[in-house]
Amino acid sequence: MENLSIQQEVAQHLLQIKAIQLRPDEPFTWASGWYSPIYCDNRISLSFPEARTYIKNSLSAVVKAYFSDVDIIAGVATAGIAQGALVADYLDLPFCYVRPEPKKHGMGNQIEGSIQPGQKVVLIEDLISTGGSSLKAAEGLVNAGAKVLGMAAIFTYGFEISVQNFKNAHIPFYALSNYDVLIDEAVKLNYISDSQMVTLQDWRLNPSEWRK
Repeated sequence: MENLSIQQEVAQHLLQIKAIQLRPDEPFTWASGWYSPIYCDNRISLSFPEARTYIKNSLSAVVKAYFSDVDIIAGVATAGIAQGALVADYLDLPFCYVRPEPKKHGMGNQIEGSIQPGQKVVLIEDLISTGGSSLKAAEGLVNAGAKVLGMAAIFTYGFEISVQNFKNAHIPFYALSNYDVLIDEAVKLNYISDSQMVTLQDWRLNPSEWRK
C-alpha cells in the first residue's frame, strides 16, 4: 500500500468526497467576486465517517504536537464549529465557538460557551483563504482576555496575503493540506489533466485577476 503523508491523505479524502471540487473549464464565482477553478466546502467531510475521523485525528495531533499547553478549543463560526467540537471531545478539553464579530441581537455575544481570562486557546478552522475571518475570531478571543496560541485548519489555499496576515498578527497556523499538494494528488488520481493543472497553477499566481 502506498505510504502517503497526512497532506496527501487529507487531499485525497477531500477530493473523493467532493468537499473540494475542481472545474478549471467552468469556473466558480466566489462571494468576493473572484472567478475560481476550485471550490472548497469541508463541512461535507462531516457526512463521511472515514474522512471525518481522519481529519479529527489529524487536527488533534496538530494541537498536541504544537500547542500542548492548550486549555480550551475554539471553533471559528460557522464551518469550524463542528470540527472544533470533534477535536475538543477527542482531546477531552472545553469548547467554545467564535463569530467574526458580535451578534447584533440578543446578548450580543461574539463567543458562545464559557471562556475565562488567561485561558490558552487554539482555534480550529476548516479553510484558510485570506485569513480575515479567522483573525477576527482570534481578536475576539484576545478581547475576552484569552491567550491565542495558534490555529489548526483542514486546508489552505496558501495565498501570500494569508501568510502575511497571520505573521502580522503573531499567530502561528498549521493546515493539514494545501493547494499545491491537492493539485498534485488530483493529477495523480486523474481528477484533472496535465493541461488543466496548468490552468489551476495560473489561477494560483493571481487569483483576484484571473479571467477578468
